[in-house]
Amino acid sequence: MATYSALSRPELEALHRELVKRYDAFRDRGLKLDMSRGKPAADQFDLVKGILDVVNSESSPYASDGVDCRNYGDLDGIPECKALFCEMLGVSFDEVFICGNSSLSIMYDAIGKMILHGVREGATAWCRLPKVKFLCPAPGYDRHFAITECYGIEMIPVEMTPDGPDMDTVEKLAASDESVKGIWCVPKYSNPQGITYSDETVRRLARMKTAASDFIIMWDNAYAVHDLYPDRRDQVLNILDECKKTGDPDRVMMFASTSKITYAGSGVGAFACSPNNMKRMKKLISIQTIGFDKINMLRHARYFKNMDGIMAHMDRQAELLRPKFKAVLDAFDRELAGKGIAEWLNPNGGYFISLDVMDGCAKRVVQLCRDAGVTLTPAGASFPYGKDPRDRNIRVAPTYPTVEELTLAVDLLCICVQLAAVEKLLREQTF
Repeated sequence: MATYSALSRPELEALHRELVKRYDAFRDRGLKLDMSRGKPAADQFDLVKGILDVVNSESSPYASDGVDCRNYGDLDGIPECKALFCEMLGVSFDEVFICGNSSLSIMYDAIGKMILHGVREGATAWCRLPKVKFLCPAPGYDRHFAITECYGIEMIPVEMTPDGPDMDTVEKLAASDESVKGIWCVPKYSNPQGITYSDETVRRLARMKTAASDFIIMWDNAYAVHDLYPDRRDQVLNILDECKKTGDPDRVMMFASTSKITYAGSGVGAFACSPNNMKRMKKLISIQTIGFDKINMLRHARYFKNMDGIMAHMDRQAELLRPKFKAVLDAFDRELAGKGIAEWLNPNGGYFISLDVMDGCAKRVVQLCRDAGVTLTPAGASFPYGKDPRDRNIRVAPTYPTVEELTLAVDLLCICVQLAAVEKLLREQTF
């Protein structure tokens, strides 16, 4: 078939009738499927159920440094858990801090500390400045944008490229405006596109000139070990090492967690930064809390033992996720390819598939799916303020439904993408 834009009006009208018939058949089935968030499924949790048994009433509650994990102590995390994250993030012991279960809460708290106390020693607290702006690669992680908006920080969208954020734009904005204080980054398998930053992108972020002396890179390595294909794992340069080479290791804060490795609500989160920034963060956190959940840290450390244990587990998890990603991508290839109405990426890892439909059609596609019983992430969610300027991006989250549910949902999604495109072309076509 020719691309939809090349069809005559009678051909479009006939196609519209066919698509409406298929759509109505789905709507009559009374589906109730939710693909709105990238949640782990129960079978992923089952893979790691042994983690609940490694620390019990019969086992030792003491960490390797002798600290009783039932008591106060080891504010920045027990040594064996720090060792896991040191391997995962490529940092040293004095550069990593183990917190509670959520890296999102760590990032929220970190921005709050920058608002109240400044980014680094001697820097002005952002709350004392007339304007604070943040660069936001988009499509991006909606919760990053929610944090930024919550604190009243102005967000500036930056287009994503196959190598990461458009660095020409990033460098220009960062160098020309002192109120631009930082950038959000998901460097490996970005949310939602699954893009991994190129070596050159990482180096440019580390060495670029900034008008703000306290510019901060918020480096959310959420998918550091979330490879779908163990034989072709994406690699990303260590941003902290690159910042050290340029003489400004204080420029970056790195974040990670086990929330999509073990249990989403009972994982372990961590951040890493320069020793200078760590000293300052420890002082602030010591006022906030006497310590985080060391029993949970001990549980994770004893279960995985080392990075090899984590990677072996993630390879088993990938076996569960690959059929789900394949179901989505096969449907896109079968129903949407060659029609000029949609584009998508085939990621090597992460938790999402990013679908770009015809301009002006994303909201309509999401509405059509919702009306037929399939809930998707709201159109525009992957952009600052929830506003996709082209109204075309849809984040597809394949991880939570079963393959059977996913197949149904994606078949409906493909019908809706086509239906919305035909509706648009019929509106625009002149008689």
